[in-house]
Amino acid sequence: MKRAMAAVLLVLLSPLVHSNAEEEAFDVRHHLSTVSRYGVVKGIAESSFVPSKIPNGCTPIHLNLVARHGTRSPTKKRIKELDNLATHLEVLLREAEEQNLSLEKLPGWLKGWKSPWKGKLKGGELIIQGEDELYDIGIRTRARFPNLFNDDYHPDVYAIKATQVPRASASAVAFGLGLFSGKGSLGPGRHRAFAVISESRASDTKLRFHDCCQNYKAFKKSQEPAVDKLKEPVYDEITSALRRRYRLNFTRQDTTSLWFLCKQEASLLNIVDQACALLSPSEVSLLEWTDDLEAFILKGYGKSINYRMGVPLLEDVVQSMEQAIKAEEEKHAPGSYEKARLRFAHAETVIPFSCLLGLFLDGSEFEKIQREQALPHPPKPPQKRNWRGHTVAPFGGNNMLVLYSCPANTSNKHFVQVLHNEHPIPMPGCDGTDFCPLDVFKERIVAPHLKHDYNSVCDVKLEQQEQKPVASKLSQLFRWMFSLGNGDKSPLDEL
Repeated sequence: MKRAMAAVLLVLLSPLVHSNAEEEAFDVRHHLSTVSRYGVVKGIAESSFVPSKIPNGCTPIHLNLVARHGTRSPTKKRIKELDNLATHLEVLLREAEEQNLSLEKLPGWLKGWKSPWKGKLKGGELIIQGEDELYDIGIRTRARFPNLFNDDYHPDVYAIKATQVPRASASAVAFGLGLFSGKGSLGPGRHRAFAVISESRASDTKLRFHDCCQNYKAFKKSQEPAVDKLKEPVYDEITSALRRRYRLNFTRQDTTSLWFLCKQEASLLNIVDQACALLSPSEVSLLEWTDDLEAFILKGYGKSINYRMGVPLLEDVVQSMEQAIKAEEEKHAPGSYEKARLRFAHAETVIPFSCLLGLFLDGSEFEKIQREQALPHPPKPPQKRNWRGHTVAPFGGNNMLVLYSCPANTSNKHFVQVLHNEHPIPMPGCDGTDFCPLDVFKERIVAPHLKHDYNSVCDVKLEQQEQKPVASKLSQLFRWMFSLGNGDKSPLDEL
């Protein structure tokens, strides 16, 4: 009888034990979407995928890198948002005290809280941890591909490019310091000076195509309210839960700011027991999903313009491969041709580029984007999803495309291997392998996108540009003519 009772008790208690164990195992730093630190999420890869075994005799002859900048501080706008949060928290606490509400469950840190970035006049810069991330990636890249980085540095051999945004160029410098450490004569680390090239923001269609694409800007502006509407039910539900839990009259904006604070504390300061601790694991998972959803709709597979505007970057990658093959065939001397093209930009660059490659899709989804059909939104937790911001584009997130030359007795001479965050990743366009014959890569993945010219994708139609001003001026002219008869003295030169 006692054994039977013990068995029943064990069955009843086991869900509680399991739930507590799950909560203890929950690491909020794995749920910060694109605000995730590279070192925390780098090891998260598709566990069921078995990378290809590179055939004997195949050697890397060229490397393309497209990387996001490292961990950065909050932008000036976000610093102001956190200051506003501190002010509103003071108001909420004062109101609660005036109403004699019990605040026993309220964490002590909330009383008198001030933003860690209070008083900062600038923001958005690469922080020390971000420098470390890129420096370490540079060291690992050279160690992984020693034959590619055994030549003396020359800007035509190792081309390093970044956007004009300081955190991107600083990331390029940190990566280069790691890549070329011990290869020069500067200082105790024997560093080597190297060049980082940037295009003007106004014309950088390879790394800041989102800034130059007028149709994308219009699309994004039109979709942002709809994205906010999709996120509202989650924020409203969590706001109500926070009110009940802590007896403070939180608003939806407070929840938005507290979630942002949680991400900044956990990612930049490694603090997980303040803002993040206000939220349950299930609430964090829902908030993470709303961030992932926004990235999917406005930067990813949500609309083809999001990634089709990145075609100039894809063309640049393929062109660099073709030049490397030509140098190999013509037996150019070492140090006389490019061996790596290294680019440093933003999530708005890395995410569309990953979509151009068809990453994070299954075979049927890949066929849909080839036919320009819409994909369903990432499923809401607790359902599983492939599209996770912390994997797609964390701070320092990157895609490497490594061009291999193989012996003449193999079925194909040249292959492309794709590494995402330094891990081999399956490409549905190449039958789910990470090691793809170059001809197949170009035919199945690249060619369908090249049907779309950047100008045709991005430029507002000339008819709209030309007709609208003409119609506007004519209407003003007629109004001016009629106004003269009414004694109106509006001058014609205001047209």
